Amino acid sequence: MPALNRTPKDAVDPRALHERIATDLRREILTGERRPGEKLPSTQALKERFDASSATIQKAVSMLKAEGLASGKAGSSVTILEHRREVMHPAAYSKPAEAGRPYRWLEEAEKRGKVPTIELLNVEELRPPADVAAALDLGADGLAVLRQQLLRLDGEPCELVKSYYPLEIARGTGLAERRRIKGGTPTLLNELGFPPVRTIDLVTAEEPTQEEYAALQLPSPISVLRTFRVVLSNDDRPIEATTMAKAGHLYGLRYEF
Repeated sequence: MPALNRTPKDAVDPRALHERIATDLRREILTGERRPGEKLPSTQALKERFDASSATIQKAVSMLKAEGLASGKAGSSVTILEHRREVMHPAAYSKPAEAGRPYRWLEEAEKRGKVPTIELLNVEELRPPADVAAALDLGADGLAVLRQQLLRLDGEPCELVKSYYPLEIARGTGLAERRRIKGGTPTLLNELGFPPVRTIDLVTAEEPTQEEYAALQLPSPISVLRTFRVVLSNDDRPIEATTMAKAGHLYGLRYEF
């Protein structure tokens, strides 16, 4: 098939030119090539670099401003702002909390000087998506309890979380109740006799769903970091499957091996 013989020189980027320009400039800001307080090149310089019109450059700069990466007026002086990308460490808050302590995610956020909040959006018994059902070994007709939450840092939405638990584990416990769980679900699972022993994360960059776009208040069509997490207990029994979506331009994940 001809498509298999394409080379990088043949590739065509289907995105609008202003989106491509914003993407290139965004990467330069997030990697530190362009530093906070520095001025973006002039509109004329950007026009020459990207072979674009003034209107296209202005649209690209407007995207960066909407994302909180720059301020000022295109055509005069646009300043790079301190970017707000947070690096999250999943291993730091995946374990059960110590006795009497709050959920580890809350404590870790406070250590970084943030004000964390968790809003419980929904708790219900349902037939989960196919990937969740497979991860939990539920079969085609198996049921699970869904706990859906929106996590915020300093009042801004940072993560949409959907956690699923096998019905035989969750029914009749705090997992199935519409209330916050002290210490978080890892703590409760441990108390129920299902200690989290092993966690498997699959992280992908994906286009946001309509639900994610609205919940995370995304400023433009930016990809989200989607983590599909499976938590295993003793004998590799799956006890939780969770999907987590974060704004790709604001958050990164760090794993140490």
